Amino acid sequence: MKARCVETFVTRKITRGVARIALGLQDTLWMGNINSKRDWGHAKDYVEGMYLILQQDTPEDFVLATGVTTEIREFIRMAFNEAGIEIEFKGSGVEEKGYVKSAKPELNLPTGKEILAIDPKYFRPTEVDLLLGDPTKAMTKLGWKPKYNVDALCKEMVQADLELFRKELLVRDAGK
Repeated sequence: MKARCVETFVTRKITRGVARIALGLQDTLWMGNINSKRDWGHAKDYVEGMYLILQQDTPEDFVLATGVTTEIREFIRMAFNEAGIEIEFKGSGVEEKGYVKSAKPELNLPTGKEILAIDPKYFRPTEVDLLLGDPTKAMTKLGWKPKYNVDALCKEMVQADLELFRKELLVRDAGK
């Protein structure tokens, strides 16, 4: 499975940045509000839910969601962990930064290196602090239930982006 979200979608921005930092292609992941909470699910689950909706005899509205929220900061932590980097957050608001607490030796990331910073230009003017869906109707009426949790989603996305940027490194190094 390849990560296919657009690059500006926050999860994709995070996993691309994490992969690039882990591979030495980028120094810092620049973020906006990392305190917001989102209900993230996998496209495979949502496509299955859409299929089940289309099988109904009578058109109805359904909400496809996980019903679970994860703070953007936690998704960042999960993504860095998947790449072999433990991140430590210090400060608050626009002064908050993320530093390498530990990393796999082969990554050559020194402890204390800044790898995340907040930039106000990435704050949305109409930021929603909490996005949470209630999938109860889809679960009860359709028998739909997400198979992927946010951990599995994050892992799949980080691994896909690591693979993508390893290929970029091979192409770059082959041209030297």
